[in-house]
Parts: sequence; C-alpha cells; structure tokens
Amino acid sequence: MSIFNTSETDIATFFLIGIPGLESANIWVSIPICLMYIVAIMGNCTILIFIKMEPSLHEPMYYFLSMLAVSDLGLSFSSLPTMLRICLFNAPRISPNACIAQEFFIHGFSAMESSVLLIMSFDRFIAICNPLRYASILTSTRVIKIGLVFSLKNVLLILPFPFTLKHLRYCKKNLLSHSFCLHQDIMKLACSDNKINVIYGLFVALTGILDITCIFMSYILILKAVLSIASQNERLKILNTCVSHIIAVLIFYVPIISLAVIYRFAKYSSPVVKILMADVFLLVPPLMNPTIYCVKNQKIRNLILVKLLRMCGSQ
Repeated sequence: MSIFNTSETDIATFFLIGIPGLESANIWVSIPICLMYIVAIMGNCTILIFIKMEPSLHEPMYYFLSMLAVSDLGLSFSSLPTMLRICLFNAPRISPNACIAQEFFIHGFSAMESSVLLIMSFDRFIAICNPLRYASILTSTRVIKIGLVFSLKNVLLILPFPFTLKHLRYCKKNLLSHSFCLHQDIMKLACSDNKINVIYGLFVALTGILDITCIFMSYILILKAVLSIASQNERLKILNTCVSHIIAVLIFYVPIISLAVIYRFAKYSSPVVKILMADVFLLVPPLMNPTIYCVKNQKIRNLILVKLLRMCGSQ
C-alpha cells in the first residue's frame, strides 16, 4: 500500500490502473487490445494511402475522411503506450509530466475528431441541399483552410490543460482511474484548489456539446430537404450517402455521453463499467471508422478489391 501516497510531500509518480479483478489475466487482455490497435492503425493508414495515391479520391469528402483517419491514428498512438505497458509488462507507473503530455494529446485528438465529424456533416449538407454549387463552395484550397483553422482551434482549446494541471500540487493521492491519463482524472488527484481546471474543463465540454448540436441541426435540414423529394428511391439513395457519417457520429459520441451520464448520475456504479466505457471511447472509433467507410463507400471498396485481385493475380 506504500504506492498510494498519503503524505503532504509532492508526488513524483502516478499509477494507472488496468481492469479491476483481471490483473492476473493482463496478458490475455492485451491480445484483443493489440489486435484492435493493429487493425485500427492498418485501416486508417490504408485509407490515407488510397486517398493520397488515387486521383479519383481527391474530392472534399475524401479529404475530410483523411482528416478523420489522422484523428483516429492520433487517438490510437496517444493511448497505446500506457494501455499495452500495463497489460504486457504490469508497469502502471507514469511520471506527472508524461501523464499530462498524454492527456494533452488524447483530448486534442478527441476535439479534432469532434470537429471533423462536424465538418463532414456540413459537407453532407452542402452536397445534398446545394449540389450544383458543391464544387465551387468546397474547393481544395478552402478544404485545406478549413482543416488548418479547426486544427489550430483545437490546439488552442486544449493547450491550457497542461499548464493548469502543472500549477496544481499533487500530495495525497496518486492512483488514476484508467489505463491512460485524462484531464478530469488528473485534476481530482490535486490537493490544491482546482477550480480553474473545473471551469475550463466545463467550457471545453460545452464546445463538444456545441459540435454535436450543430451536427444534429445539419441533419434536420438534410432530412427536410430529402423529404421534399418526390421519389422514394431518390430519398433512399441520398440518405444512403449519410449512413457512414451517422454511424461514425454515434460510435464517437455515444461512449462519451454514456461515460458522462455514469459519472454524473451513477457515481456508485462499478468502476469496471467506467473503465470499459472509457476504453471503448478510445479503442472503438479508430477501429470502426475505416471499416465502416471501406464497406459503405463504393469507390474505396472497389479500389481495395481491385488491389487485392491484382495481388492475388500476381501470385
């Protein structure tokens, strides 16, 4: 019990946690986690390579998809080191500086993914509600500018987190609640006043709520435009172009909202539920997004099939 420091001296090491009750089976837990990471990294890299090398994919929708893939890769690489270190080597120690750095990248790429999903909803809105002006509105130059502006916005939004956490004192508790570092988890360990962190964390959460509200509003307008079309076949055809994005939104936001609800209204629920929900948030979107878009998007699906057939034929 000596690792759980309760003295008034500053703490030099934090301790992450795996899945409670499964410590003896960490090596077996690491197998599905490793597989999920490998598939996620390979899937997102495949999308990026195809979009870069295939001229027919040099369109706004695929540029935005490449931004989503970069965000997913960022989430994977940010959380991968500590999760696998705990499962494979039973090494839960992490320095406060390393923990704060990991927290910055996890929240930064999460904010970026939220922004990309918002941009993609606007892309679908313009494509469906104003198709004749789509190419003139979303030019390649404008798409790059949009990506840079939102990237800068998210960096500036998350940048205060490390500085506010660094100004806190950690002297009583050093056991975190997950196998990776999150802002709200770190600030709860502080033995000094963390009011600024709470307020700013709430502000960042509100920006995420604003993103999902704008996504919801864009789909209301899309649905309104689709219902005005007389042909039912045309309606289904147009809505089918949104299915991949809708699934990606649900996969990303449902775990976040569920985790927030559990922390707010089920404070005494099993910690395993909270840990698994947080793991789902980091593991599932990077894994599922490339799978969804490869299955649902005909261009990407056909390109992958052609490449696979050529490889089989050459052998």
